[in-house]
Amino acid sequence: MFVLAFVVKSYYYDGIKGAIADKGSEAVNALYDITMSDDGYNSSAEAKLREYTENFADKELMEMMVISKNGNVLFNTTGFEPDPNQAMPDFDQALLSSDNKAFWTGELNSGERVTAYTLIMRNEKGECVAGIRFVVSLVQADTRIMIAIIIIVFAFVGIMAMFIIPGLSFLNTTIVKPVRELSATAKRIAQGDYETKVTKRFDDEVGELADSINNMSEEIKASDKLKNDFISSVSHELRTPLTAIKGWAETMSIGEPDPVTMNKGLNIIINETERLSSMVEELLDFSRIQSGRMTLVTGKMDILAELDEAVYMLGERARNEKKHLNYDHPENVTPVLGDKNRLRQVFINVIDNALKYTSEDGEIGIKVDEHDEMIFVIITDTGCGIKKEDLPRIKDKFYKANQTVRGSGIGLAVADEIVNLHKGKLEIDSVEGEGTTVTISLPVLDSDDEKILQGDNV
Repeated sequence: MFVLAFVVKSYYYDGIKGAIADKGSEAVNALYDITMSDDGYNSSAEAKLREYTENFADKELMEMMVISKNGNVLFNTTGFEPDPNQAMPDFDQALLSSDNKAFWTGELNSGERVTAYTLIMRNEKGECVAGIRFVVSLVQADTRIMIAIIIIVFAFVGIMAMFIIPGLSFLNTTIVKPVRELSATAKRIAQGDYETKVTKRFDDEVGELADSINNMSEEIKASDKLKNDFISSVSHELRTPLTAIKGWAETMSIGEPDPVTMNKGLNIIINETERLSSMVEELLDFSRIQSGRMTLVTGKMDILAELDEAVYMLGERARNEKKHLNYDHPENVTPVLGDKNRLRQVFINVIDNALKYTSEDGEIGIKVDEHDEMIFVIITDTGCGIKKEDLPRIKDKFYKANQTVRGSGIGLAVADEIVNLHKGKLEIDSVEGEGTTVTISLPVLDSDDEKILQGDNV
């Protein structure tokens, strides 16, 4: 606003100075022959100056003075005796100026603000003949400037009101209020209220943010449910073997059981203990994966040897459950760079899943193939299969497509991570009611792997 006032004031003042300068140029041209005289100021020059002053056409707009070289006012257009104590800084400056001109803006002794302009007329010798001074009152100009500034201010305020008030209302409606609602909803979600939702008002960035928060709430809700299901499942899985161990331990501690009962109880305790150990190890593996601490102890290994071991470990169980475990493999395959214990764990996990989800008299097929510098272990079953909507999430942590079958829901997640660490893939295809196929693909040992092994052996 101060800049605007300065611009308006400068515009008016510059206009006044321009008008005075034009009158000064006219006066110099009209009185040019005075400066050509070698006699300086004489009666002829005085007469001409007086005549020009008396006939000055714009005396209603400005005052014109003729000043002697000593700084005395000889005559003026007002007809009143000038104030002898009135300073004329512009005259003094014009005498010293190289272009014989000077402006001055200030207050007269009477308090009136004026702008004055003095031109020094010199003869051929460079001597001052006289000074012509023009004085314009700034009272009317200042009044006009003030009125103009007030009008501009009111117009500016009006324009700002027209834009700012609707703008503030728009901001409050479309940004401030929705953002506050987003913040409040986020806090409720953080406190565990996953049912709360953000109302989407507009299809803009804030609307997209509302959709993101609502989707986040749904994802957190689903993850929380998976976590709770996982805890419940693991608790049940741990309780079952513990109950068996405790029950048989109590049975064997009462009296002296016969050798058959003792042998049966010990076998059950050993089996259930191994089952508990396997579950705990699986949970530890999952924890290592989550924290990025799972590492591999790799070396040159034979896939068939570890797969044979897994099939042998689960073969007795398949026979006991009256399920057919068919193992088809070539005589040999190219070695791979891998961690034999971890890959055996993957094979056991996948075959165990196939047995769990295959009913009595069902078939589990295990096949090994090699082509394109990859080894493929294909495990199929004729079990219940996986629903189409569950298939994309079957390898997610805690996710269990079938809640009726025992398991923690992290076995496939751990197996998938182990295969990924071996630069391989674990892929699952399934048709509900027909069965499931799991394909584990691993790269064969190449020249780079050989260099790694040689470096380790140095």
